[in-house]
Amino acid sequence: MTDSEAAADYARAEAWTDYPEAGDRPSLTLVKPGQWVPSGGARRALNVVAAAILLILTVPVFVAIAILIKLTSPGPALYRQTRIGRDRRYGRARSHDPRRRHDLGGMPFTIYKFRTMGVEAERGTGAVWASKDDPRVTPIGRVLRLYRLDELPQLCNVLAGDMNVVGPRPERPEIVARLRREIPGYQQRHRALPGITGRAQIILQYDASLEDVRLKVRHDLEYIRTASVWEDARIMGKTVPVMLFRQGAR
Repeated sequence: MTDSEAAADYARAEAWTDYPEAGDRPSLTLVKPGQWVPSGGARRALNVVAAAILLILTVPVFVAIAILIKLTSPGPALYRQTRIGRDRRYGRARSHDPRRRHDLGGMPFTIYKFRTMGVEAERGTGAVWASKDDPRVTPIGRVLRLYRLDELPQLCNVLAGDMNVVGPRPERPEIVARLRREIPGYQQRHRALPGITGRAQIILQYDASLEDVRLKVRHDLEYIRTASVWEDARIMGKTVPVMLFRQGAR
């Protein structure tokens, strides 16, 4: 199944899916049922300005990375993939329609990354998590992942309105469907715009188990509960040593 087909199936399923109230799952009840993170205002302005400045400053880096990728492996320098983003229906749900009011399914969007694997890397595996020492990753791809440089094209996603610089990391439709079944409250992450970096990414290491993912979800929900301009600025600042000194995880 292609990314577009998976996204279409996910969207059809999400359109009529009811979710439990946050209070039904005390292990992950960091977000109140009526709470959501607005995309406008000062937080959004900070994220857009930061993305624009970074995009301008990293133009030479973009060019250098694109050339290196083209010289070291066949295929395009950029990689497009369907991810699940914010549920844009949440803030506009009709008050008399509880099904829509509590529908937290995110909407698919196209994310951009520098390609770090071979063109046919997923032909035999489908959508799977990339591990720290994934054999599918190219030599230049390992360097890009090590310093998080493969995520730079997502600055364009921020300017397009699909993402923020700071927010929960977006996942692929197939992976979201699995995690929603295995982690109660996982869908609450879609109450905020996804981000390039986040609280979980500056604190935790690579996912090695489902419990690692559960812990990241806790950090994501805590971020949504306490989101502010100052918190976004703090996370942006802490992302720099994560990139330079390889602390934390993706």
